[in-house]
Amino acid sequence: MKSFQKFLPRYSIALVVLFSATVLFLLTRASTVDVEVGEVSPSDLVQAIYATGFVEADTVAELHTEASGRVIAVGALEGEQVRAGQTIVQLDATRAELAVREARAALAEQQAIVNDNRLRFARRQALFREGAISRQELEESERSRLQSEELLQQRQLQIGMKAEEARKSSIVAPFSGTLTLQSLKVGDYAPANTLVAQVVDSNGFMVVVEVDELDMPRLRVGQAATVAFDALPDKRYKAVVSRLVPHTDRITKTSRLYLTLQELPASVQEGMTATANIVYNVRPQALLVRKNALVDEQRKSYVWKIEKGTLKKVEVELGASDISFVEVLRGVRAGDKVVLSPAKTLRDGMEAKITSIKKL
Repeated sequence: MKSFQKFLPRYSIALVVLFSATVLFLLTRASTVDVEVGEVSPSDLVQAIYATGFVEADTVAELHTEASGRVIAVGALEGEQVRAGQTIVQLDATRAELAVREARAALAEQQAIVNDNRLRFARRQALFREGAISRQELEESERSRLQSEELLQQRQLQIGMKAEEARKSSIVAPFSGTLTLQSLKVGDYAPANTLVAQVVDSNGFMVVVEVDELDMPRLRVGQAATVAFDALPDKRYKAVVSRLVPHTDRITKTSRLYLTLQELPASVQEGMTATANIVYNVRPQALLVRKNALVDEQRKSYVWKIEKGTLKKVEVELGASDISFVEVLRGVRAGDKVVLSPAKTLRDGMEAKITSIKKL
């Protein structure tokens, strides 16, 4: 019995020690947390506006028939290259050319009449000076000469008009480019004022994007941009803002903006979908943290910083930002490590076990 009594206190002490050690272990384990951190380092903060749009040709000519007629020749097909002055579609101009020949014949006939009247008037002038004819006869001769010369001018104008009518039977390319529309074939009848062809200057492609009206005050001609095309997803192209349209659509609340590509991809076509990031501000060597590292409480911003292996909640003063990063003006320094995507259960003084480190 005495041995049991001596053993009991020793046993109780051992239980207390074991219990205390267990509690201490659990408390210590509970205060350790696995975290993914980012190391703060100076970097350029590029602020840009995202916009979507399409490829458009800056120089486009829509060609309409100016006269009606049947197609007798096709000089180029849709998708082909044409040169300035090349005939794309030729309409039957038989009647117009006949009218030109008739007008030229009438002009030649009238020219002969004018020549005769001029000679007759010169002779009448000589006869009048000799007193052989009256002044009235001289004036009648002069009147005939002037009338014939006026009619000659009319004949000359008629030739120009008839020649212009003949010219209208030819649809020609006003500049070199690509035919993106040509809807006629030999034998078709084309009424007057019908759209039959479209020529696009493929060297003058631009990217036209729609920008939210709230972003327009930040934009200026000459700002740099990066353009991507849905058809070329792995490539990026440099561009520059060349035109701002001072008009906001009342429904979409957007304005049009033109971007000129510094390098024109050979495979880009009119109408392709494009996206652009237009740079409006660059803050060099700013201290940046990812937005997912921030904790907002009562209109203040904080980050969880790791100091000597433990967590410390630090208030930060923020500056400019982009989609993913924000500039920190006060609260962290280069080389500091902050927790990314911090859990709500974090507490000051908890031991931090770093699982990975990312550059911010």
